[in-house]
Amino acid sequence: MPVKIAIAQIQLNQGQRVTLENINWQEFEDILEDLGEHRHALIAYYKGVLELRMPLAGHERAKVLIGDLLKIILDELALEWESLGSTTFKNKQMQVGIEPDDCFYIQNYQAVIGKQRIDLTVDLGPDLAIEVDLTSITQISAYEALAIPEIWRYKNGKLEISLFEDGKYLNSTISKAFPAIPVIEGISLFLEKSKDTPMSILRREFREWLQTFHSKPKN
Repeated sequence: MPVKIAIAQIQLNQGQRVTLENINWQEFEDILEDLGEHRHALIAYYKGVLELRMPLAGHERAKVLIGDLLKIILDELALEWESLGSTTFKNKQMQVGIEPDDCFYIQNYQAVIGKQRIDLTVDLGPDLAIEVDLTSITQISAYEALAIPEIWRYKNGKLEISLFEDGKYLNSTISKAFPAIPVIEGISLFLEKSKDTPMSILRREFREWLQTFHSKPKN
């Protein structure tokens, strides 16, 4: 008989990941419950394959900075938004579950105000997800199944934008959410500067940089 191991007993160090195969949906749900809501590991599940990953400190810093710069863009454009961070987005019918590094509802922000749980069989997914690929690769198959409109991925020292079109993701030089802003150029520049500049200074300088492209509408 196979030996059943409690998932909570698996110890992952920073930067490590583990892949488990032949995990059915109920087992996936049980694993989520076993891990609990206060874990540090992130999960990705697609048709029986489960991945758990433990981010590096550098991963977390990049994630926070990208999210902060995105919020500055939203602020400068006077757009409303909601962020659900690394919420577990799952759809039993499609056998998919994913936890982005961060995510934002922009066009559909009103749909999640006050929401305590998200069920993608009835709820909308985020308009934009952020992924930092330092020690693992984003589960694009899971995102395709959930049809998230836009993904920002940071890898190899550069930001990449992928847009969901006709059932798959295509690389894009512009953001669907912010077509008038050179997002890749700006965020890649400030991520490079983050190697020797405090995040507080980067935020202020990014706002100044952004204002050369767009100013808030005057009342």
